[in-house]
Amino acid sequence: MRSLPPLTALRVFETTGKYLSFTHAARQLHVTQSAVSRQVKQLEDYLGVPLFVRLHHKLELTDAGQQLLAKLEQAFNLMEVAVQELRDPNQRQKLNLLVPPTFATRWLAPRLASFHSSFPELELSIHNSASEHSLFDCSIRFGHTAKPSHYSELLMLEQHLAVCAPDMVDKAQQLAKSNASLLHILDQGERLPVWENWLQAAGMSDQVDVSRGMEFSTLDQVINAAINGAGFAIIDRHMITRELKSGTLVAFSDIEVSGPCGYWLDINAERQGLAKVIRFSEWLREVTAESPTQAH
Repeated sequence: MRSLPPLTALRVFETTGKYLSFTHAARQLHVTQSAVSRQVKQLEDYLGVPLFVRLHHKLELTDAGQQLLAKLEQAFNLMEVAVQELRDPNQRQKLNLLVPPTFATRWLAPRLASFHSSFPELELSIHNSASEHSLFDCSIRFGHTAKPSHYSELLMLEQHLAVCAPDMVDKAQQLAKSNASLLHILDQGERLPVWENWLQAAGMSDQVDVSRGMEFSTLDQVINAAINGAGFAIIDRHMITRELKSGTLVAFSDIEVSGPCGYWLDINAERQGLAKVIRFSEWLREVTAESPTQAH
């Protein structure tokens, strides 16, 4: 026999902890604010520890509250999955993924025929915004380091090349005179330092003014601008395999810079044991190992 407080009290606390508001929790749960406050107080009495610090018009979680909230969110996520799988048998075969848009378009999409051939019983649902779905089976993330509290595996480091359209190769040899033609990628409003890193590796840091040039909000925009002759770009080789092969983009230097960022596979602890997640993870490792990282 499990020794647990009422499930209702746990659900009320989880909602209140998520929003840090009795009023907001009451609205979400369709009950009165006093009912929410009473359930939380009963849970605190049962546990013998305070879960919230009650300030004027504000709630804060105590250390005990933070610890309990993290565990309850995992538990309720598992319960949600179990219920969904029974309500909709097809849900067992759907894999919900969170993937950066350029990675999804340029690296993942061309390989999905291989995935479907290997696992025809699985259907992928690919999203590029966390707001589009409440619970993902796993995600692919661009970043520097592993994600805390997750199984987090580095799939590939970026391999940066200096590229341009074929008819701009001669101009690229005078890069110091073409500062205004540098193409930059933005990440959360800031330019990624890919030009700085490449110029340092090329021994040209004091020759080119990286503060100049055009900037774009997605890597896809940078790639298209470079293809159409708008300027010179530092781009991850993995994202322009097709363009390098067809010659619509060419490398104008042998200098290639690895990292420091890359693409990570992140899986919540409660999703690691799912067969569909295991299959996708194993397939992803195989195709990543086959992905070209050097010029051919």
